[in-house]
Amino acid sequence: MRDSIDTQRSFSRRAADSPLPNPLIELRNLTKHFGAVAAAEAIDLEVTAGEVFGFIGPNGAGKTTTIKMMCGLLAPDSGTVRIAGIDMARQPERAKQQIGLVPDRPYLYEKLTATEFLRFTADLYAVEPSRFDNRSQELLQLFTLADRAHELIESFSHGMKQRLIMAAALLHQPPLLVVDEPMVGLDPKGIRMVRELFRKLAAEGTSVFMSTHTLKLAEDVCDRIAVIDRGTIRATGTMEELRRTARMGDADLEQVFFELTTAEGPVIAVDLEAGMNKR
Repeated sequence: MRDSIDTQRSFSRRAADSPLPNPLIELRNLTKHFGAVAAAEAIDLEVTAGEVFGFIGPNGAGKTTTIKMMCGLLAPDSGTVRIAGIDMARQPERAKQQIGLVPDRPYLYEKLTATEFLRFTADLYAVEPSRFDNRSQELLQLFTLADRAHELIESFSHGMKQRLIMAAALLHQPPLLVVDEPMVGLDPKGIRMVRELFRKLAAEGTSVFMSTHTLKLAEDVCDRIAVIDRGTIRATGTMEELRRTARMGDADLEQVFFELTTAEGPVIAVDLEAGMNKR
């Protein structure tokens, strides 16, 4: 594990000293339609190493669709995804190896214990057995699950399951953590822990791509934010840049959000499982 930590720190130093030749996340003209609904329309985004990047928008705006395409779970109609310079369409396994994903509706094998689930995840990402024990114990301790490590997941609360899936996402020490609604089900202590974790990861060179409806969280934690509405990116930048785009000098993110989106109106959500649209 020490070698991996040193590599990660070296990665962080390189990111600080000079920009990488390629962004860690590069989305170009990413497009996905479901019938007449444009879930994502010509999305262009870049995220650099060591950046906490927020992705916000109304329900049905295209956030989860974009994340699924970015992580190789959904094929785009057109456009390209590159993770750490690796083309997702051409080298999907290698690109996915760079990502730790916490989806909005995580699935866990509830008849496994927490440790067994982490071991299963470690095998998927080819984590060396010699490193698994220390790494898994470190993460279980970080997410306050060490005393429940050998209990079945089916006995866990929703918040505990959310913390376990985050631990699994970080197990292989990816350069990119993608989180869809990270605070759902967490208590105040868990929320504070995750906020601090995101900033710590960024300081060590890991990028965090976070989709959230918690605008205060995005404003407080993120270096830059993209606002998406009806499949289209309306603005991207720091809080100051978003304020300039919205022409709102001293506004908070909530005020900017409503200025840039149609969130006050009816929103059509896309049901990806059924391929249907519903209000």
